[in-house]
Amino acid sequence: MNTIPQPRVICPVHPLADTWKLQAACRGMDTRLWYPAQGLRAGAEAKAVCAGCPVRAECLAYVTALPGPERRYGIWGGLSDRERRARRRARRVERAS
Repeated sequence: MNTIPQPRVICPVHPLADTWKLQAACRGMDTRLWYPAQGLRAGAEAKAVCAGCPVRAECLAYVTALPGPERRYGIWGGLSDRERRARRRARRVERAS
């Protein structure tokens, strides 16, 4: 039985975007939630949404692949920019040892 290939949804701004976004728990929510002000609990609400998201890993991989400053802001895959940088550093140290 032949299956009809599903069309890929490509974001015109970020060509790396893919259909995983259609399954994201945050889809349709106010994007300001993922770009919180600085503070102790900044991003807690966004991280709570991310915690139950079925495409959290894809989201994190997407932002990691972004070039330049776009990857520096906001909560992606349940992690803040600071947390993503710490994760990258830990991986580099792990690979070096």
